[in-house]
Amino acid sequence: MKNYLDMMRYVLENGDLRDDRTGTGTKGVFGYQMRHDLSQGFPLLTTKKVHFASVAKELLWFISGDTNIQWLVNNNVRIWNEWPYQKFTKSEDYQGETLADFVELIKSDDAFAKKHGDLGPVYGKQWRDFNGVDQLATVIDQIKNNPTSRRIILNAWNPAELEDMALPPCHAFLQFYVSGNKLSLQLYQRSADIFLGVPFNIASYALMVHMIAHVCDLEVGEFVHTFGDLHIYQDHFDAVATQLEREPRALPELVIHGKHDSIEDFKYEDFELKGYDPHPLIKAKVSV
Repeated sequence: MKNYLDMMRYVLENGDLRDDRTGTGTKGVFGYQMRHDLSQGFPLLTTKKVHFASVAKELLWFISGDTNIQWLVNNNVRIWNEWPYQKFTKSEDYQGETLADFVELIKSDDAFAKKHGDLGPVYGKQWRDFNGVDQLATVIDQIKNNPTSRRIILNAWNPAELEDMALPPCHAFLQFYVSGNKLSLQLYQRSADIFLGVPFNIASYALMVHMIAHVCDLEVGEFVHTFGDLHIYQDHFDAVATQLEREPRALPELVIHGKHDSIEDFKYEDFELKGYDPHPLIKAKVSV
C-alpha cells in the first residue's frame, strides 16, 4: 500500500498546522483521493500491524444496527470505549472510575451498560433506520435489481440526530457502483485521522464491498476513498516517521467461508486473512 504512504508524505509536505476540537493540533489538507483495486489483494496496511478482528467485528456491529458498546466490549473490541467514558466522567454517577473500571462495568453490569454504553444514533442506527428507512437493505436490493442506478447511496449524516451522537459520522456518505459484474464503492470521509483511523476505515469498507458483493453474486471492483479534512495529529509525527521508514509488503488475501444470502448472516469466523505479514504495531494516542 505505497499509496497510503504517499498520502502521508503529501500531508506532511503540503499540510497546514491547525488547531482542532480535541486540543491536540493537526497538520492537514482539504481534499484528497485514494483508490484500491480490491481484486489485487485486501488493503490491510502492512507497514504496521492492523487488528483485523476489531475491523471486522466493528463492521458486523454496524450492520446489526447496534449502538451500544457492550457487544464490542464483550468481543474484545476497544476502539469506541473512550467516547462513552468521556461522557460518563461528566455524569453524576462518576466516582473516579478509570477507563479500565468503566469497561469492566460495561461488561459485567447490563443496567450500567444500558445507561452509559450507548453512543446515540451513530452509524448502525443510520444504516438500518434513517428516519424509518433501512438504507443498507435498500442498497442491497438496488444492487441486485437495479445495478445501473446512480442512486445507490448510504448516508450516515443525519442532521436531525447529530447532537445525540457521541461522535458525528466521519465516514459519512457511500455510493455503490456496478459495472462488468464488479461492485465498487466510493466513500466520502469528512474527517480522517491518517495514522490511527484511516487504516481501519480502508479495511472496513473494503470488507463491506466483499460482503455485499458476496450476497449479490458479484466480484469486487474498486474502493475509492475520498477525503475532506485529512490530517495527522501533531502527537503522531514520530509514529508517522517510523512508519514511513518501512517498506510495504504483499497484501493479504481475504477468504469468505460458506455461502451467505443475507448481509446479516455473516459471523467473524466466516472471514480468513491469508498471507498477512505486517511490520510490528506502532502505538499512538487517540484524540477524543
